Amino acid sequence: MGTDYTLGKPLNRRQQRIWDIVSRFPLRSLWNLQGISLHVVAQRTWRSLLTDNIFGHAAELGFYFLFALFPTLFSASSILGLAARSANRIYENLLHYLALVIPTAALGTVLETFNETTAASTSGKLTFGLIAAIWSASVGISAIQDTLNIVYKVQVTRSYFRARIYAIGLTIILTIIVTLVLACMLGGDFFAALAYHRIYHHFLATTTAVAARLLGWTLATALLALSFAVIYYWAPDVKTRCWHWLTPGGAIGILGWLLASLGLRVYLHFFNSFSVTYGSLGAVIILLTWFYITGLMLLVGAEINSEIEAAAAEKRLAGPTLGGGSSLLG
Repeated sequence: MGTDYTLGKPLNRRQQRIWDIVSRFPLRSLWNLQGISLHVVAQRTWRSLLTDNIFGHAAELGFYFLFALFPTLFSASSILGLAARSANRIYENLLHYLALVIPTAALGTVLETFNETTAASTSGKLTFGLIAAIWSASVGISAIQDTLNIVYKVQVTRSYFRARIYAIGLTIILTIIVTLVLACMLGGDFFAALAYHRIYHHFLATTTAVAARLLGWTLATALLALSFAVIYYWAPDVKTRCWHWLTPGGAIGILGWLLASLGLRVYLHFFNSFSVTYGSLGAVIILLTWFYITGLMLLVGAEINSEIEAAAAEKRLAGPTLGGGSSLLG
C-alpha cells in the first residue's frame, strides 16, 4: 500500500501508479477522451467530488477569497497607480462591471470598503502596504494550491517559501488578468458610446457600437478562460506540466460559474432572505456565498480534468503496449 501524503489516506499500488502517470505524463489534449465515455467521466468526477470533500474545500476557499479580496483590490489599484494618478477612481469604475456577476448588495459593500481602504492609504505607505497586501492576497491562491494537490493526489514537494512565491506570482498574474477582463468590458462600452457621439448615421453607429461591445466581451471571455488555464497549469504540484488554453473542466467551470452567479442574482432579486436572516451581515453572507460558488466551480473544473487524465492513465495502464513504458507518452 502506498500513501497519499496530501490526503493522508492509503492508496493501493494500482491507484498510486495511475496518479503517478497523471503527474508525470499529462495528456496533450483533454478534449480527446481516447474512447472513454462521458458517462464514465461523469461517474468518476462525482465520486471524486465526494471523496475529496470538494464541497467542504470550496467553503474553505470562499473564506480565503473574502480574506484576500481587499488586499487584492488594494494591490491592483496600487500597481495601476504607478501609471495613473487617478488609479483609485479608474479601478472603482472597473469594479462596477462586477455587478454583472456579483449581487448588488454585496458589490455595494465591496466598493464602500475599497474606497475606505484607498482613502486611508498615502504615498508614504505605498511600498510597504503593497508588499503586505500582495502577501495577504496570496492566501487565496495558497488555498487553491493545497486543494488542487488533493484533487491530483500528489505528494507536495515544494517548500513553504517556494509554494508561497508561486502563490504570490499567481496572485499578481491573476490580478492583472482580472483587471484586463474588466478593462475590456469598459473599453467596449467606451468605444460604443464614442461611436454614438461621433458617427451621425444611426445604422452605422449602432453597428459599430454592437461590434465594439462584442469585441470587448469576446476578449473578456478569452481572458477569463486564460485565468482558469493559468491556475490549472501552475497551482498543482505535478511533476510534468502541459499547457492547455481551454480544457473541458475549464469550459464547464466557467459556464457553471456564470450560470450560478446569474442564478444567485435572480434568487436574491425575488427572494432576498439573507437580509431578513442575517440583518446587517446579509451583504457579507451574500459575498461569501458568491465566493463559495466561485471556488466550487473552479474545483469542479479541476476534478473533471484530473479524472479525464486518470481515466486515460488507467486505460493505458491496462493496455497491452506498456512493455517499455513508451506508450505513457501518448
